[in-house]
Amino acid sequence: MRIALVADTFPPLRTSGAVQLRDLSRGFARQGHKLTVILPSADLDRPWTIDEFGGVTVLRLRAAEMKNVGYIRRTLAECSMPFFMMHSFRKTPLASTKWDGVVFYAPSIFHGPFVSSLKKQSDCKSYLVVRDIFPQWAVDLGLMWRGLPYIFFNWIARYQYSVADTIGIQTEGNSGYFKDWVNKYGRVLEVLPNWLDRASHVPCSIRIEKTKFANRKVFVYAGNMGVAQGLDIVVDLAERMADRNDVGFLFVGRGTHSEKLRDAAKKRNLDNVLFYDEIDPDEIPNLYAQCHVGIVSLDKGHKSHNIPGKFLTYMQSGLPVLASINRGNDLAKLIDRENVGRVCESFLLDELDGHAEALLEQIERDAALPDRCRALFDKEFSVDRTVRQIVSALAR
Repeated sequence: MRIALVADTFPPLRTSGAVQLRDLSRGFARQGHKLTVILPSADLDRPWTIDEFGGVTVLRLRAAEMKNVGYIRRTLAECSMPFFMMHSFRKTPLASTKWDGVVFYAPSIFHGPFVSSLKKQSDCKSYLVVRDIFPQWAVDLGLMWRGLPYIFFNWIARYQYSVADTIGIQTEGNSGYFKDWVNKYGRVLEVLPNWLDRASHVPCSIRIEKTKFANRKVFVYAGNMGVAQGLDIVVDLAERMADRNDVGFLFVGRGTHSEKLRDAAKKRNLDNVLFYDEIDPDEIPNLYAQCHVGIVSLDKGHKSHNIPGKFLTYMQSGLPVLASINRGNDLAKLIDRENVGRVCESFLLDELDGHAEALLEQIERDAALPDRCRALFDKEFSVDRTVRQIVSALAR
């Protein structure tokens, strides 16, 4: 099939979304589909550029700056983004292309007008991959009230949903957000789990055996450190376990809370904590090969269901997980059912500490634990499975 994939992030960016879409594009190419990734770029001095990425065409269209700018300016830029993209797209060699299907990715919630234009031109179906239910999650975390900004962004999101023929949500638990959408004729709501491509074999620049964590059991967190991750409790856990000289906590990444977490560990003189800046995503598998437990942490304000991409990477690498997440999250059910880690749903330090100690004991006696993790990844989260599911929906 000739497919357009519309998004607002892609390599060389290193965000989790960029990595997901990189892996998805590789999966489409491997299965013989002609994929074109279309995304906005504020760095262009001309309307468009085209390049190749691993057998995939990448079309970048000029748009206003949306990153690292003020709230009002960012909102205006995101609202104008699809219209800038439509204007620039008409000047490209692909302007008259007939697509067999259009896939688009949320976040962002602003792709609706551009995707609608592509659909009408080609008379094809569209598939919306929803990884982020905004603005609902912002309300859940107390970052937004149900006032005018919420009403505005909710209207934008619902318009984007209306453009989709099929919506793929992360877990069954998120289906309640779309109960009105799916009632209209011809619409399909289905679970599309997160995905990951085959592990790379790139050596990691972080060598644990050369740090003070050599010969320790290492709990690792690699990724964004922001308000949504609620990582303060993990630093509290490190302090609680500071008397164990056989355990270490490794944080790798960036984010709005990374400096706050570093300062907290420094003020408490925690010798069992190490921080590193963000590394290339292809280095992550080799990093995890040096560790023993993967950390999943979500802020206690979360109410939606979320299976983070890092959980997939842990499973692929054979790492059991220690999870601190909201009660009732589908991820908790998955971890317990497959016996691939421990889950704390109370956000109480005593309980999280108990789960951490129990998991360390399980690692010592349960030799099959890494194999169960890898088997779960192969069964549920292979990108090849994801591509087949999306293509089937577009051809339906």
